Amino acid sequence: MIACSIVASRLDYCNAILYGAPQSSLNKLQRAQNNLARVVCQQSRITDARPLLQSLHWLPIRERILYKMALLTFKTRLALSPPYLAHLLQLRPPTRLLRSSDAPLLTVPRTQTALATRAFSVAAPTVWNSLPSNVRLAADFQTSENSLFYRCICIT
Repeated sequence: MIACSIVASRLDYCNAILYGAPQSSLNKLQRAQNNLARVVCQQSRITDARPLLQSLHWLPIRERILYKMALLTFKTRLALSPPYLAHLLQLRPPTRLLRSSDAPLLTVPRTQTALATRAFSVAAPTVWNSLPSNVRLAADFQTSENSLFYRCICIT
């Protein structure tokens, strides 16, 4: 219980800023999460961690980051997060009247460098636009957080 609360909270702390981080950095965090899963399930260190993560209903690090980014974007769109984040997101106006134009898409600003793609103003619309339209159209936070977002990120 103590290991979960200490280590898992550190893995989730500010992981939205890890979007676009190098794979080597994410691998270190993934190893820590795998070791935590082995400790919680009381398994040896040679046990494969993927089934343990699934049994604990834990997302791997990369998917946790995508989930947090999608959730933060959703909260920002519902005005449940600080207002300065809302100013960074802009709805993309539909170019044509199509059935798919009902699902709100966000404008992804153009960037000059690879580092700039990690900024919230670029990363959030990129993740948001990659979600299925039924998730983007969800109006209820509880429904979205507990089922739609989680299932969507787990499938991808």
